[in-house]
Order: sequence, then C-alpha cells, then structure tokens
Amino acid sequence: MNRLLLKPAVKPLVFALALVPLGLLVWGVFADTLGANPAETLIRSTGDWTLRLLCLTLAVTPLRQLTGWHALARLRRMLGLFTFFYGLLHFLAFAWLDMGLDLAAIVADIAKRPFILVGSAALLLMLPLALTSFNRAIKALGAARWQALHRAVYAVAVLAVLHFLWMRSGKNDLAEVGVYAAVIGSLLGWRVWRLRQSR
Repeated sequence: MNRLLLKPAVKPLVFALALVPLGLLVWGVFADTLGANPAETLIRSTGDWTLRLLCLTLAVTPLRQLTGWHALARLRRMLGLFTFFYGLLHFLAFAWLDMGLDLAAIVADIAKRPFILVGSAALLLMLPLALTSFNRAIKALGAARWQALHRAVYAVAVLAVLHFLWMRSGKNDLAEVGVYAAVIGSLLGWRVWRLRQSR
C-alpha cells in the first residue's frame, strides 16, 4: 500500500476527488437541482464537507500508525488545506446568501448567535494553519513551534462539532451530529491514548 500511495498520480487524484463536491454544487446551481432553498443547500453542503474533510485530515495519523501506511502523511497537508477551503466557502456562502455581504449585519449575527460565533472562531483558528502549511513556514517557525501551532486543529475540531450541535439542536435533529462527535472524539481520544503510552 505504501508503494501505491507513493505513486505520482495519487496526489492529483486526491486533489480532483476533493473538488468533486464543489463541482456538483456548481452544477446544481446551473441545473437548478439544489431544491426549494438553494442558498440553504449551498451553506449546509459546504459545512458538511468541511467536517468530513476535517475528519479525514485527523484520521491520517491514526491510520498511518495503525496500518504502517506511512505514505499517507504526504496527503495530510492537502486534506487540511481543502478543509480550510470548504470552511471558507461555508462562511462566504453564509455571508453572501444569508446576509447579502452586509458587514455590520454579519458581525451582529455572529455576536447574537452562539453557533455562528464558534463556527467563525473555528475558521479563524484554521487561517494560521493554512498560512503556515508550507515548507518555508516550517523552516521559519522551527519544527517544535510549527507543531505546537498546528495542534490548534484539535480545538478547531471541537469547535466545529459544537457549531454543528448548536445549529442542529433547534431542530431536534442530532443523529448526524452524534456520528461526527463520535468520529472526532475517537480520533482525538486516540491521540490522548498514544501520548499517555509514549510517556
């Protein structure tokens, strides 16, 4: 499997697959297949894909350690950047389609609704991670500082689940939230267990 994952075609393939959800949404806009409320579909779908890609990004290290497929590590940066990309699309869809890009209204809504506040906080935490995801940033910060900074992804994961929970709680629709909470809880729990084992 390591040999397969090291093939040059793997990265372009993962890149193309990560763009498929966006392509389907764009197609849906032009084909008018996004349902009765296209704006809500775009906002919810980009949010869903942010969470899914965040789970995939966090799953790379446990999968690598459990299976010995160390070549998976070469995909983690791309998956993390796509997580930020879809998170940014999610926020922009909200800001444009829900708020009409009215900055004052956006700020007021963030302050008024806790689930938007924690979602915005998660996006802000992802920004420095995306900006320092390149080799030059690692060299400039030093490996220890870079790793400490990128541990903020764990806080991002908690805030993302909380955002989803509060958004769904008003509709008493928590089944999907439970799935994401279980997945992210397991992935973070694995890291805590490994840390205790190493000590």
